[in-house]
Amino acid sequence: MGTRESEKKSSLSKPPLSRKPSEKSDERIMEATSTKSADQQADKSIFEKVKFEVYGEEMISKEVKQSGNSGRVYLPPDWIGKHLKIIRID
Repeated sequence: MGTRESEKKSSLSKPPLSRKPSEKSDERIMEATSTKSADQQADKSIFEKVKFEVYGEEMISKEVKQSGNSGRVYLPPDWIGKHLKIIRID
């Protein structure tokens, strides 16, 4: 009786033979690269330049200056309360 119990214990402790560990790691690498390439394509399309056509009253070209942890652009006081559209060109 003792031998049968030890056989049961040894068969339960062994993991089922499904695949080699190298095959599993290859699958993980393939999944990661396919996901990464899709993310890279999405990131690339975000930074492509596009053309905007905007109609307005005036235009000023300025450089953004450091202001604490943010950026700042000074505009004329007569623009206070006006609606603006800001486009980053570089």
